[in-house]
Amino acid sequence: MYVAVKGGEKAIDNAHAWLGEIRRGDTDIAALSVAQIRSQLSLAVDRVMAEGSLFDADLAALAIKQSRGDLIEAIFLIRAYRTTLPRFGASAPIKTENMACMRRISATFKDVPGGQVLGPTFDYTHRLLDFKLAADGVIDEARKAATPDEAKPHITEFLNQEGLIQHEPTSDTTPPDLTREPLELPASRALRLQALARGDEGFVLGMGYSTQRGYGRNHAFVGELRIGDVAVELDIPELGFSVEIADIEVSECETVNQFSGSKTEPPQFTRGYGLVFGQSERKAISMALLDRALRWKELGEDSSGSPAQDEEFVLYHCDNIQATGFVEHIKLPHYVDFQAELELVRTLRREATEAKVAKEAAL
Repeated sequence: MYVAVKGGEKAIDNAHAWLGEIRRGDTDIAALSVAQIRSQLSLAVDRVMAEGSLFDADLAALAIKQSRGDLIEAIFLIRAYRTTLPRFGASAPIKTENMACMRRISATFKDVPGGQVLGPTFDYTHRLLDFKLAADGVIDEARKAATPDEAKPHITEFLNQEGLIQHEPTSDTTPPDLTREPLELPASRALRLQALARGDEGFVLGMGYSTQRGYGRNHAFVGELRIGDVAVELDIPELGFSVEIADIEVSECETVNQFSGSKTEPPQFTRGYGLVFGQSERKAISMALLDRALRWKELGEDSSGSPAQDEEFVLYHCDNIQATGFVEHIKLPHYVDFQAELELVRTLRREATEAKVAKEAAL
């Protein structure tokens, strides 16, 4: 049991003031604005929005500034703010097949309707420091290729036409909301995907990587990776139809996985799925790898006992806010606890010494 104690108020006030000074930095250098962070550190903003479960780039940029660039602290700030917001309703499922794709690639098919769109990516860059950026030099503007606006069907549907990939049933049942209800196990796939979308990118990446190294029987191909804007629609009962209330940027990944069949399923390809706010393709791919690894039971497979296939291990440890709270709480005062431990060790040592002396005396 942890009990709050009073004391040190002046020291805490001074710590806050010092933090403000450190955050501002050298006053001879112009302060970094929220607009600059949103525009020029967009990938960091996207991560904070995704793991904070709130799509608001301005607030995410503000949280990054307030946290001095500590993204987990920024995510904590966003989640705390999110709890203060009223809920007016639930939007309809987004239609990613209608996405205005900024990036759309497939590692399984070369020629696909709508074409492959490389988009803004580090994939083909040389990992060399660009000192033009340090000198505030002018960077060459991109020569953007025109991309058609027609709907781009999901590439895995081509396999589905031949019945070669597992059919994903649809459901009208509203999935549980992890932001409003505690996680319960066993979790549905919808709940697992929510937890992974909010999960720490590094943890999800590491666990996804472990499946590729044999800890999860997961040999995956990226069937499709797409990044772009999708419309968010809200049903208005008074109107009798839905209206678009926003466009949001998301990253979506579907993996195609080998599957030799089981007692309940025939040989076919199976899917892994990941969807996350913003341009976060590494997170989306990692989600898809973990999603597939966690589906072993519903596919009738035998578990290899790998951590990535352990639902409780993955879902209870992927949340960086919970992990941070529990890890960092040990730096707070535990004087009473430690004194009890200290007295226990002293007592055990004293009893051991007395027993040793008594044994020697008996000899």
